Amino acid sequence: MSKKPEVIFKYIFTYDYNPVYVNGAHGGVSPRGDLVVNFYLERPPLPNEITHEVNPNGTIGAETGVEPEDFAQSLVRFVPTGVVLNYQTARELHHWLGEKVRELETLEEHKAAMRAAAQQPGGEGVQH
Repeated sequence: MSKKPEVIFKYIFTYDYNPVYVNGAHGGVSPRGDLVVNFYLERPPLPNEITHEVNPNGTIGAETGVEPEDFAQSLVRFVPTGVVLNYQTARELHHWLGEKVRELETLEEHKAAMRAAAQQPGGEGVQH
């Protein structure tokens, strides 16, 4: 029986490789037909400055001002990175992500089953 041809991919990481957490993406199709995906981390903003009263005893008192003025109504979408994909790569990534989502769903189903079993009378501990 003949063995199928194989290829080995070696992964090389730059010294500054640093995975980042993202919780959203924005983008679309470019004029050249590529898919542009900009990943972001959505979070509350940090103020540019905050002003506080100074109490008579020298301690910091109540907040009296914040810059920018719309601070309380704002959210930040920090965009640390983005990717540009051609059609074929986008399809392959879509397929790969679908497989990984199915793996996560299976894992979550197993966790839920384990929690349910633990809540059943006599479900605690190991059965022999």
